[in-house]
Amino acid sequence: MNTIIIISVLPIVLLYLGLYKAQKALLPVTVIGLLAALGFAICQWTSKDTAEPLYTGMLLFNNFSVVFSSVTIISTILILLLSKGYFERISRHTAEYYAIILFSLTGIIVMVSFNNLVMLFIGIEIMSVSLYILAGIKKSDFASNEAALKYFLMGAFSTGFLLFGMALLYGSSGSFNIDTIREYVINHPHIDPMFYTGIALIIVGLCFKVGAAPFHFWTPDVYEGAPTLITAFMSTVVKTAGFAAFLRLFSACFQPLSDFWTPIILVITIITLFIGNITALYQQSFKRMLAFSSISHAGYLLFAIVSLGAASGNSVFVYATAYSIASIIAFGGLILVQQQGGSDNFESFNGLGKKNPFLAFVLTVAMLSLAGIPLTAGFIGKFFMFSGAVSRYHIGLVIIAVINAIISIFYYFRVIIAMYFRTDERAELTVPVYYKVVFALSALATILIGVYPDLIARFI
Repeated sequence: MNTIIIISVLPIVLLYLGLYKAQKALLPVTVIGLLAALGFAICQWTSKDTAEPLYTGMLLFNNFSVVFSSVTIISTILILLLSKGYFERISRHTAEYYAIILFSLTGIIVMVSFNNLVMLFIGIEIMSVSLYILAGIKKSDFASNEAALKYFLMGAFSTGFLLFGMALLYGSSGSFNIDTIREYVINHPHIDPMFYTGIALIIVGLCFKVGAAPFHFWTPDVYEGAPTLITAFMSTVVKTAGFAAFLRLFSACFQPLSDFWTPIILVITIITLFIGNITALYQQSFKRMLAFSSISHAGYLLFAIVSLGAASGNSVFVYATAYSIASIIAFGGLILVQQQGGSDNFESFNGLGKKNPFLAFVLTVAMLSLAGIPLTAGFIGKFFMFSGAVSRYHIGLVIIAVINAIISIFYYFRVIIAMYFRTDERAELTVPVYYKVVFALSALATILIGVYPDLIARFI
């Protein structure tokens, strides 16, 4: 609970710092506050996981919530370290950027800690409203305005599905508490059809939030139009929280009814994998390619829902961690390349291996991890997901996923080929010190998790 309190109060402090023109204090205060919140979160982790619900069963800070709170906070810290000098180029009022990101993070912590459907809805809305603002915060940029409008309209529409589904669950079970809903499912062999309808509507709402097909149409345009640093936040922190909430709800309430919803999720998973990977192949923009590839990664993360079991939490945690740190490197590199060349096309990366070997190396590590190449964290994440699917006899799904993983190699390696096998006569690209720190830590974590997966594989 201390974690939520700190992250809720911190943006108010930042707004006051902005009011008094203390611009240089914004980033240090934010990082220190998030480190304090991270410390309180880690202190709640226990080997026996004996956490009790708080506030009459509304929130539950067990090991699951501790682990996902920690990975979202760490990812936010890394992203904000890349913000030094970035927000100043957009606006003189930088405090509002930090504040809104932290308000969104508050909703995310609630999402991964809910024990009641009302708290899940509140968490999603706190996060979503903040993201609508962040997507369109470049007020003079038409693409940013378009991204915010599309995200808001489609987000509001999907929220209706989610809320209607929750209402149907309440109408059947008589409670929003997930423990009570689970007892209803276990004790009633003949479930009300209204309950099944509620599950289907919740699947629609949550699939929109995580960018799964066919509810993904907002993703490429919003990712492309939003400021790149905000896109990095949405692609990593927000996606991790969405899948954590998805997994928490379905494992706690709906596992006995898996015969009903597993075929639905299975079809969505297959569609998501093919749409994400095939459309990514045809992109000329590196940023838009990352948007479509994030759709394909949503497909891989859905494996944990399809093959729901005791190891699903660890699988999502490892995959989300691997994906997040690799994506942070990718978006950070894109910011630097855009600042030099003014473009996010693949040609902007030509000759980067000679112009800046360090940046080319960490981007290579990130692309290899996203492609799932061995000895990287991305490979371990895919291995965990595929192992869970095999244990549930979804062999066909694993074959489809392997085919899609092979497809992804083509577009991820386009960046590596451009960096090392194409030439460019533009000036050398310099990497600021704080970018070097984030890139080095992220690349090191990617390699260490790939070589020693037990470092993070047993926290849940």
